Formats: sequence, structure tokens, C-alpha cells
Amino acid sequence: MPARINPADILVLLLYNLDPRWPDEDREEVASATDQLGDAMAAMGHPTTMIPIVNDDMAGTLRDYDPREAIVLNWCESFPGVTHSEWLVAQTLEHLNFTFTGASSAALSLAVDKFRVKYILDQMGIPTPAWRLYESLEDDGWNHFPAIVKAVNEHSSEGITREAVVMSPEELRKRITYILDTYRQPALVEDFIDGREFHVSIWGNGHIEMLPPVEMDFSSFKDVQDRLCTWDAKFIPGSEAYERIQTLLPAPLTDDEYQALEFVSKAAYIAVGCRDYGRIDVRLRGGIFYVLDINPNADISADASLACAAEQAGYSYGQLGSHLINLASQRHPVWGKKTVLTAKPRTRTRERSPERVPATTRSTPQTLPLRF
Repeated sequence: MPARINPADILVLLLYNLDPRWPDEDREEVASATDQLGDAMAAMGHPTTMIPIVNDDMAGTLRDYDPREAIVLNWCESFPGVTHSEWLVAQTLEHLNFTFTGASSAALSLAVDKFRVKYILDQMGIPTPAWRLYESLEDDGWNHFPAIVKAVNEHSSEGITREAVVMSPEELRKRITYILDTYRQPALVEDFIDGREFHVSIWGNGHIEMLPPVEMDFSSFKDVQDRLCTWDAKFIPGSEAYERIQTLLPAPLTDDEYQALEFVSKAAYIAVGCRDYGRIDVRLRGGIFYVLDINPNADISADASLACAAEQAGYSYGQLGSHLINLASQRHPVWGKKTVLTAKPRTRTRERSPERVPATTRSTPQTLPLRF
């Protein structure tokens, strides 16, 4: 049986990005969310230091910490001012020999490339919508409508509006041109699966577990172009999409549907190399669950899908964070293969930033004010 260690013996470095150029309200929101997670970790017994990343000198930021005595809770989505740099954050941590939660740099680099992900899903026989990549505008006979057009290297619904769902070859050409010109990257065109959508949180390594799935309920929208999670739906309070899309937790599923969703989601999690935790976005049409997107290092805010699903499964917010530390600790050179116990509450501290502005899974579903 694995040896057991007290969480008080593990220093947790809660790493998060805090771009000095963000508006004050955005920095305040990030600081508040980080405080909430830091407090929850401290309540579980983990001495926690919150470290904002305000530039790309991570080696300098972490110079005072010994990788043998700490684990990084990696909540840093990018280096300030460096687009698509989440994988670079992980790569830097790897080079500094820190053990950290979440996916490796290789998995994060893969996940940001929708083309490579789609290719892998097809090769492994995991259902995903029919697709084609356009590096230039060309008439090649695409005939799946409605279709959805995405920038191949963007995530978090960047560039996804109702106009992303196209109904004709003319609209398709116009939207491909928009993506090519605006994002300076290829356009990924997919068959638009007009069906039920699920956000499926999974955690674990080796033995992986599906948390209660969340369903995005688009039933209040009659127009097919509105039945999707746009940028506004995720980030613009007061917008029609933000207010009218309902979230059901746990998703109402039959036993057969639940098992099929679990199988597909776990297969996708493994295919991209997710580690510790992730979220799979899936749609159901004609009895088939299609994988839309794979999100290693999914949002762990208290009101995001992962935390809400974990709470539905009986885990407090602090227990969620502690579980992620436990999973990461199995890769640590000192604490590898040991089990972290729960200890008495401890304190957490914050590195000063010069720029900072001071449960059963099958129960009756609830409608929640859940963000994604």
C-alpha cells in the first residue's frame, strides 16, 4: 500500500497569469478567483503561495522555490502578451524540473491545433464531425450544411458567433474568407451537429473517472445558428446567449447514453494525452456522441464546469484542488506514488505583484448559472 504524506509537507505554488495590460476590473476578477482557490486549498491543509505571472521570466519568478519541495498548481493560461503560449508555460516548468498539475507541454501544444486533434480522432475511430481544412479559399464541393467554420488554432470560442454557422456555399465562402483574413490561420470547417451538447469533465491517470456530465440546453433558441456556445455565451453577461443558454447538472441521460458518453469521452481524453484532468465537449445526434473539442487544463474556477461537476460528485472546491495536487504528486521525485492525506487548515500567502490591483451522478438535474 502506498505510503501516506501530510499535505502540510507539500508547498503548493498556485501559478496564474495576471497581464499588467488588462483593465483593472479584469485583474480584480482574476485576483478574486485566485483568492477563492487559494483559500480553499489552505482550508484543506496545503500551505499555498499564489504567484502571479506578469511577464515571461518564469525562471526568475520561481528562483526562490525548490522543485523538490513544491508542486505547482498550474492555472497559468499564457505568458502576458504571448498568444497561444499555454504550452510554453508548461515547457518552462518542465525545464525548471517542477512537478505541476495538468497536461504536459506536448499535450497542450497538440490540443491547440484542431487539425492534428481531428486527424488523431479519425485515426483512432473516435466519432467527430466530418471536417475539412482550408488554407485558402477554394471550391471543393463541401456539401454538409449547416456547417461551422472555426479558426484552427483558437480556443475558448474565439471567433465563434452565430455567423460561424453557415447554411449555404455562399455563406461558407464568406466565413472562410473572414477567418483567413482576421486570424491569419487556416479555417476548419465541420459538419454542424445540431443536437444536445455536453461538457464532460474527466480526471485521473491510468484509472480515469468521468464526473457528472453537464448539458448545455439550447431549447429556448429556434434558429439553428443560435444553438451553440459562442464567445458571448461564455464571456458577455447580459448578452442573449449568456442569459438564455441553460446548464443542466447532471445531464439527464439514460443508462445506455451515459455509458456511451463515458466511453467516447474517456477515449478522447486518452487520445490527446490529457493528464490529471480535462474537459471534453461532445454533441449527440442520431444516437452517436461526436467529440467537438478536447480541453486539457480546463478552467478550474469555482463556477466552471469542472468544479460544479466535482461538487455534484461530492467534492468541495478545496477537495478538488487537493485531488489535483495528489494526482501530480505521483510524478514528484520525492513524493511519487504516495497518497496525500487531509490535514488541519493552514495559511496561504501571495507573492506580491507590482501590477496587482489590490453526491450521486444520476440525481435530478439542476439548472445552474454555470459558466463554461
